[in-house]
Amino acid sequence: MKFKSTPKYIFLLGVLLVSFSSCKKLGDVNPTDTIDPSKAFRNVKDLDLGLLGAYAYLDYSLMGSNAIVSDEITVPDENTVSNTEAYRWLYNSGSGSVTSAFDDYYVVIDRLNRVLTAIPNIEATGADLVLKQRYQGELLALRAYSHLELLRAYASSYDNGALGVPYMKASVIGYPASDNFETVMANIKADLQEAKTLIPASFSDRTRITRTAVAAIQARTALYERNWAEALSYSTEVINAVPLATRTQFSDIWADKSEAEVIWKLKRVGSDSRIGAFFFRETGGIVLYAPSFELINSFDQTNDIRYSSYITYSPNRGTGKSAYLIKKYVGGDATAPGRADVKLFRTAEMYLIRAEAQAELNPTNPATDLNALRAARIQGYAGETFPSKDALIMAIYQERFKELAFEGHRFFDLKRRNLPVERLPEDAVNAVGAIKLEPSQAQYAFPIPAREISVNRNMEQNPNY
Repeated sequence: MKFKSTPKYIFLLGVLLVSFSSCKKLGDVNPTDTIDPSKAFRNVKDLDLGLLGAYAYLDYSLMGSNAIVSDEITVPDENTVSNTEAYRWLYNSGSGSVTSAFDDYYVVIDRLNRVLTAIPNIEATGADLVLKQRYQGELLALRAYSHLELLRAYASSYDNGALGVPYMKASVIGYPASDNFETVMANIKADLQEAKTLIPASFSDRTRITRTAVAAIQARTALYERNWAEALSYSTEVINAVPLATRTQFSDIWADKSEAEVIWKLKRVGSDSRIGAFFFRETGGIVLYAPSFELINSFDQTNDIRYSSYITYSPNRGTGKSAYLIKKYVGGDATAPGRADVKLFRTAEMYLIRAEAQAELNPTNPATDLNALRAARIQGYAGETFPSKDALIMAIYQERFKELAFEGHRFFDLKRRNLPVERLPEDAVNAVGAIKLEPSQAQYAFPIPAREISVNRNMEQNPNY
């Protein structure tokens, strides 16, 4: 059973409970469609099962929607089966292509909040106490991460005073209003800080949130808060713990043969949904979304290991077919192509966060981190210098475009700097004129789902929708 935790579902459950309580014969009957934490979680093992249930609902939806609305992909002629409203920036509050993540992350949050509620009542000593504390730390960090992803997607902007999202600290029935940007940020940081004290440094399972993963979430949080000192500090903490992959290791990351530089990933097994299928439909061999020519042309196609790891060139697919395919999420199992592990945090992102923080804090910075990342990816690369802070920052953004392609960052990166999304004409052949998305347009921020607005009297829609 999936427990929907967005405010709208909490509200609908409230209606049911009110209906039950109004009937004398049912007045003393406990509702059967909720979990009583005191009964569901009775020992430390139960806590772990509840935590795993929260992890299990995480997916790659924002990676997909981010790619479609940005300049990372193009829609080829062969895609006659997929909804392209998001690609054409025609989405609104009723468009599941960009609103589904709102529901999904609040399901995660509701699940973990139920477990957190039970923790104080679970007795534990010795090794069980250590596990109990670690699970609590993972839950707090997962709550922070989920709210950060919601904020990246659904905040009206990344500025103090801007409309954010509700920060849910308990599974409750009510009409939560959106907190403003800085309030959500403060809650994220508090949860992460507490989590870090609870997760042992020795815990190293990269399919779960380790202490290093907490630091990585802190670094990303600081980036969006524009807290450059913290971005520098936390990214350095991660870099010192997890080095960059070598050129030999890099390709193996995407074939799931290596965990080099992977900080936290979603392990995909069995019948799990396949992220690769978002871009390529195996049935019929249809390229739904191809890498944009803007992205393709940005690589040194001979010397940059990222090009061959991320993109396949297949010129013999036939007339009307894209010659370029997204290779990044094919994975390493030939019997289940597209079922790749979802890499949520990598050391490369930390290098780019630290590079941007250094550029902001020290305009004379010699681009050490940017050059180090490029040297790790591009054979024969010679370090580059930049004439100004602005030139260095734009170079860092270009490097994020290449390094983090299809990982859920590009659209939000442009939004961080209030820059428009601009596509090359050859990338907008099937976009029906959707070539430039300005920051003043409604679609520059994802809309709050229409059903949420309709049932939650305190929920406010993002501007211009």
